[in-house]
Amino acid sequence: MERIDFRDQISGNKTKSFFLILIVIIFIVALGYVISRAFSPAYFSFIMIIASLFAILYVVISYYNSHKIAIASVGAKPASREKHKVFFDLVEGLTLASGLPMPKLYVMSSNQINAFASGRNPKHAVICVTEGALNKLDRRELEGVLAHELGHVGNYDIRYITLVAVLVGMVAIISQIFLRSLFFSHGGGDKKNAIFIIIGIALAILAPIAVYLVQMSISRKREYGADATAVKFTRYPEGLIKALEKIKHEHAPVEKKISKAVAPLFFSNPFKNLGSTHPPIEKRIEVLKRM
Repeated sequence: MERIDFRDQISGNKTKSFFLILIVIIFIVALGYVISRAFSPAYFSFIMIIASLFAILYVVISYYNSHKIAIASVGAKPASREKHKVFFDLVEGLTLASGLPMPKLYVMSSNQINAFASGRNPKHAVICVTEGALNKLDRRELEGVLAHELGHVGNYDIRYITLVAVLVGMVAIISQIFLRSLFFSHGGGDKKNAIFIIIGIALAILAPIAVYLVQMSISRKREYGADATAVKFTRYPEGLIKALEKIKHEHAPVEKKISKAVAPLFFSNPFKNLGSTHPPIEKRIEVLKRM
């Protein structure tokens, strides 16, 4: 079995993520070109102004308050150094090994083994674990999960995912404005315009679906990257492997109180469904065993 260097895994996933973002940008440019040919460049400029305003508003609210929104949405409480000593000790050890600042620690009520990190940068990061993770994982397994979450922090994944969400949101907004504007157009125009309108309709319908699939793919790449970074921090992939194996075989109920908007932040998909933003657990284990 061919070995994988965690450094190559981290670098490769960052490169793939860059090219996936490039695909989303290409969709935006293609939509813009078709709309400007179907109507006029001025009309497309109007759409872009509206889409940009919505995107900027999204960034200001979500980006600067991402950690507060995530913590509040799951009803998490601040961790207690006395009650959750192992949690604090492990994160403090990992921050020394990684050179990252100490994040704020939270615990959420759930019997599932899970965790997530949030925050716009390492200085404003939070790490939240479930009670199930604290109760069911041994020290090395919990360390692997926490190292994975610190990997997200160190790789600035929250910033990256926010950028992707903005681009995906822009595609959706542009598509919706274009499709709705067709109801108010007076028709007419030459055959050339009609062809571009038909192409525009097809793109406006298919583009949001395509970029959503790209968004899920980017999220999966960032999960592989965080797994590799966890190995970099701990030099012990076995802890993370055993934690994933426990998650694979656990029978905790599906979380209903978790919003689907924050589900991509979690260590493993809390809904255990298809079309996930997380890679299959079996695949993650397979990659880790080769490190």
